[in-house]
Amino acid sequence: MIPENRTRIGALTAVVVTLLLGIAVVVGAGLPHDAAPAREASEAAVLPAFGTPPAQPDSPQVMPAPASARDAASLSEAFVSIARNVTPAVVRIQTERRIPDPHANLPQNRFHDFFGQPRKDDDAPTMFPDITGGSGFIVAKDGIILTNNHVVHAAEKITVSLWDKRTYEGELVGGDPTTDVAVVRIHAKDLPTVQLGNSDATNVGQWVLAIGNPGFQDMSTLDFTVTSGILSAKGRPLNVIRDELQAERNPAASYAIEDFLQTDAVINPGNSGGPLVDLEGNVIGINTAIASQTGYYQGYGFAIPINVARRVMRDILEHGHVRRALLGIQITDVTPEDAQVYSLPSIAGVLVQDFSSGSPAEKAGVHRQDVIVAVDGEPVSRVAQLQRIIAQNRPGARVQLDVVRYGQHLKLAVPLTEAPVVVVEKPDAAAKSAPHGPSGLGLEFADLTPTMARQYGFDDADGVVITRVEPTGSAFLKGVLPRYRVVEVDRQQIRDARQVRSILDKLHSGDVASFLLRDTQGGTFVANVRVP
Repeated sequence: MIPENRTRIGALTAVVVTLLLGIAVVVGAGLPHDAAPAREASEAAVLPAFGTPPAQPDSPQVMPAPASARDAASLSEAFVSIARNVTPAVVRIQTERRIPDPHANLPQNRFHDFFGQPRKDDDAPTMFPDITGGSGFIVAKDGIILTNNHVVHAAEKITVSLWDKRTYEGELVGGDPTTDVAVVRIHAKDLPTVQLGNSDATNVGQWVLAIGNPGFQDMSTLDFTVTSGILSAKGRPLNVIRDELQAERNPAASYAIEDFLQTDAVINPGNSGGPLVDLEGNVIGINTAIASQTGYYQGYGFAIPINVARRVMRDILEHGHVRRALLGIQITDVTPEDAQVYSLPSIAGVLVQDFSSGSPAEKAGVHRQDVIVAVDGEPVSRVAQLQRIIAQNRPGARVQLDVVRYGQHLKLAVPLTEAPVVVVEKPDAAAKSAPHGPSGLGLEFADLTPTMARQYGFDDADGVVITRVEPTGSAFLKGVLPRYRVVEVDRQQIRDARQVRSILDKLHSGDVASFLLRDTQGGTFVANVRVP
């Protein structure tokens, strides 16, 4: 709201005097409804029927702001309050993976010069560093974080950065590829959290905010973004999860649930996994996807309903995987032709095509070509909606289906069974690349020889040089590159490579190693690198 002691500019109300059959009609424009009659009565008392308005007083009157201005100010204050309260609980998630280097078979590896001398191991494939990231949000003070499964899938290392720039190593508790929801844990206490809302209670047209923490490696740019828009639609089936799982030949593709919330709030790469919130600051969805031909925002953003994500999170925390309730039916959306054949009151519902082996729905009396139009009294209009409703139940629960069978309305009680377990495999610790060099900083050092000095472009062969930088190591992420000469480590002048290793070997996890480096042109560079 606008403070009472602030002059409201542009709030003067126009008085329109209309002469009609000798009667003066006074109309107050832009006033609140309860203020207009009083204003009209007072002015009617001082305006002659065919005269001129009285002289204005020496000091101008301060009139109330138009309702539209007050509404805009209130909306702006709501946005500011939401951003202030929710942003501290939004985190940056950076992941590190290794994939086969597509250039490994070329005559000269293009990463040879950049990362230093490759290891001489003809049997091991050359691996390419893949560093990506997204967003997430803290839902419990002891470090439980919700994000997208695709953000952390197959990650060998997860780094979580908070709003105050503290960083933690993240642990993948579990993920569900069929809903694209994952749970990550960091070991911390008394963290800021978000409040989870009710996505089923949302309405198309309501205001929403999309919040993300895309960052970039050193967290120096794009650390937080807040965008506004409206909820454009509910129940959007994109088939992106199903198509991705099918491309991976994952049998879980048939269990994919895609009942997205659609918004026109801007969602760009790096915001995946961040919260979509309502005007009360409650999270109603997880920002997940955009519809784009360029890879960037073009007006359509999509979020996983928080009611689906909450159910997945509870299962992961309790069981380590998702326990999916199962009807055991194959279904399609109802078409206009279906509605005519089965005498449906409207073109809505899902048509039962077939049953899986041991289907609980078939055992309960559901027939092929039945049309399911409601579950537990909630109307069903499409396949994704039915999948979402069933997924929010636990195996063993009993649901009541409203079915139309060639115009006959039936109610059938169906006990839900459990779908086959879909488990996201965590990367094997043994398969991860071992921390390289002293303290696992991803560095190798050597005493500078005349041959190396000529090769690297130094004028002399004195001191220590970095010969290799691990592509996903913590030193590389701080900008340390091969061919830098090491001048100091932790403020100690460096004489030889043995001294560097001795200093670094005494460091513990969480300590910071401070390097003073010099390039071939004589320029100096400081890098403060945290030990993994």
